[in-house]
Amino acid sequence: MRRREFITLLGGATAAWPVAARAQQPAVPVIGFLSPTSADTNAEYLRAFRQALKQTGYVEGRNVAIEYRWADNQTDRLPTLAADLVHLRVAVIAAGAQPAAFAAKAATTTIPVVFILSDDPVKLGLVTSLARPGGNFTGVNFLNVEMTAKRLEFLRALVPGAVRVAVLVNPTNPNAGTIVRDVEAAARAMGLQIQVHNGGTIGEIDAAFATFMREQAEAVFVGTDPFFRVRRAQLALLAAYYRIPATYAFRDYAEAGGLMSYGASLNDAFRQVGEYSGRILSGAKPADLPVVQASKFELIINLKSARMLGLAVPPSLLAIADEVIE
Repeated sequence: MRRREFITLLGGATAAWPVAARAQQPAVPVIGFLSPTSADTNAEYLRAFRQALKQTGYVEGRNVAIEYRWADNQTDRLPTLAADLVHLRVAVIAAGAQPAAFAAKAATTTIPVVFILSDDPVKLGLVTSLARPGGNFTGVNFLNVEMTAKRLEFLRALVPGAVRVAVLVNPTNPNAGTIVRDVEAAARAMGLQIQVHNGGTIGEIDAAFATFMREQAEAVFVGTDPFFRVRRAQLALLAAYYRIPATYAFRDYAEAGGLMSYGASLNDAFRQVGEYSGRILSGAKPADLPVVQASKFELIINLKSARMLGLAVPPSLLAIADEVIE
């Protein structure tokens, strides 16, 4: 072979090496992130999710991709969004709320799903047991019954004279009946009377608060629901306008002007979802990953809202608050 031909052949082979090398590189795994709400509502929690992923060795845009599907509070879109993720053959689905978990359950029996739930996943049929889920689902479970009783207890401490408590639930939430039963049980134990009202739309929320006023409710218990989180500013404004104390499930309600919140840390829950998603990408099976019971709970009190409502927050409540918003 002539020297010039050899050099030409060698140069052509060298130029082809990067192409061949790229072809041999495995595609990065893809996580499907499915949420009934919106990206801006979840910005803080996504940071916790990504940070936990990073701690398991996965960095978005480097060695893992994330396909986000937001229902923008239109839960009827979730089945289509879940089916889309299944069609993409994602490696795992992170279901950011109970409606998303149910949509994922209807869409796949094989793709691992990591959920956040406010109800018992065994009772809901998502797992066989908390310790050994046994299928393609695992995740984080809030102790909803205990949280409900504690929220009412803190509300009574803040408004000791309250007897009539209005309960606001979203009738489209499959967990609405459970929320009402939990509140009823806790209220009976405390000698409180409850009035249940629906708030499945912006207009229904407005109408519910007007009804609270007419029926002389002395406090409001806002049920756990993704739609209510999206409308947390509206809820806080209505509570201030009608001068009625209200309690909420998560800290972002109090940050939006709500009087008081008590519940599991969503940051911690999304961190756990990120950790489990990373472990599954590394080969762990959801059937072998125990459902995690939420262990970090937060009591947040908004002093500015308390003053607007003419409430004096007891020192005993301030002493145990995780955060007091001035």
